[in-house]
This record gives sequence, C-alpha cells and structure tokens, in this order.
Amino acid sequence: MIRLVRRFAFLAAFLALPALGQAADIKIGFVNSSVLLEQAPQAERAKQQLEEEFSSREEELRRMREEVQGLENRLNRDGVTMSEGDRGNIERELNRKLRDLQREQNNFRDDLNLRKNEELGKLQRLVLDAIRAVARDKGYDLVLSEGVVYSADRVEITDEVLDRLESMGR
Repeated sequence: MIRLVRRFAFLAAFLALPALGQAADIKIGFVNSSVLLEQAPQAERAKQQLEEEFSSREEELRRMREEVQGLENRLNRDGVTMSEGDRGNIERELNRKLRDLQREQNNFRDDLNLRKNEELGKLQRLVLDAIRAVARDKGYDLVLSEGVVYSADRVEITDEVLDRLESMGR
C-alpha cells in the first residue's frame, strides 16, 4: 500500500514537472536510502544494542549445543559397550535436549527478528525525518529515493542527510 502511494506520488510529481517548470525553477534532490540505513550512526548503535540484549541467550544456545554434541559423542563412542538401559536413557535425554534446543533456537530467532524489525522501523522514521529536515532547510521541492535510475551529483543529498543523522546521534 505504501509503495503504491509512493508510486502514485512520484507519478503525479513527474507529470506535474513540465507545468511547474514553466512557472518556476524546481529544486529536486535524491537520497540513497539504503546507504543512509547502513551508514547512519544510529544503525550501528541499534546493532550493538541488539547484540548486548541477545548475547546471554546466544551464549545459552551455544551451551545447549555443546551439551547435545557431548551426548552425541558419548553415544557414538560408548554406545556399543553400554547396557540397553543406559543407552536408552542417553538417547531419551539427547532427544529431549534436541527438542529443547530447537524450541529455544526458534524462540531466539523469532524474538531477534521482532526486535530487528522494531529497530529498523525506528531508524526508518529517523532517516525520513532527517531527509525532510534537509529538504526543508535546503529548499528542495522534491526529494526522490528508490527507483531512480540516474541522478547527477548536484542533486545527490545523501551525504547531507547522513551528516544530519550524525549530528542527531550526538
């Protein structure tokens, strides 16, 4: 839906350019939003925050994988010489730990993806605000982003927006 609105707005602006061009000079800019989302200092901070937030759970998953690996090694190494009962107990414990590990990995992945999406949403709003601020401050009538095949350096304002984001990050 948002893409459809963007495309409609772009098409309307594009169709209006000849008429507007006759009435006044139009100042158009272009931003590379992918660069902004990758290089903004807020993106690095969000990444570090997520790493800190999920590091203990990641360590727990590593520990669980080591336990499973240890049981598998023990079963492979000593399984032939074990009694049926001992081997059965270890196999049940291994299966239980594998199920627990798989469940925890799924939960971890889901929680991490949810948080990544939350942080990406915050970053996207921040980048949009910075683009709008630069456009207002510099007097741009139109700023384009995705879908641009070519833009001259004189209309490229990505670095200006990145500078704005860096000043906001301080």
